[in-house]
Amino acid sequence: MHNLKEIHIGSLIKKRVTEYNINISRICNFFNCDELLIDEMYKSNSLDSAHLLKWSKLLEYDFFRIYSQHLILYSPQSSTRSGHSKVEKTSLPQFRKNIYTKEIIDFIIELIETKKKTKTQVIKEYKIPKTTLYKWIAKYKTISNDGK
Repeated sequence: MHNLKEIHIGSLIKKRVTEYNINISRICNFFNCDELLIDEMYKSNSLDSAHLLKWSKLLEYDFFRIYSQHLILYSPQSSTRSGHSKVEKTSLPQFRKNIYTKEIIDFIIELIETKKKTKTQVIKEYKIPKTTLYKWIAKYKTISNDGK
């Protein structure tokens, strides 16, 4: 699993380009730029969202999801934020559910199995519904050597 705490988006993009063996001339044509700018993006910790969207389209991978997963793990939503009510009025889209990838589920299960956090701590800190957590444990828990 990739470390979601420290995100270096340029290296992740470069890794995806390498995995898919995409020709640099195709990339330069897609971005309408030269190879130097592409190399700079590979070296960059962060990218402009327009560039990140283009990379996501070209490489058929949702790079924004990496940041969403970071928010889920390292900045869990607070039930009461500075005295605001739970329902906030905004014209922005509201998302009812968090997006949990296999990597996130594995991370949470590992926290519990290694006893770094209890189930109750996970539920409280990451705002994961109790039923969801127990379904994950039943489905994804690692089987010990003695078969239990």
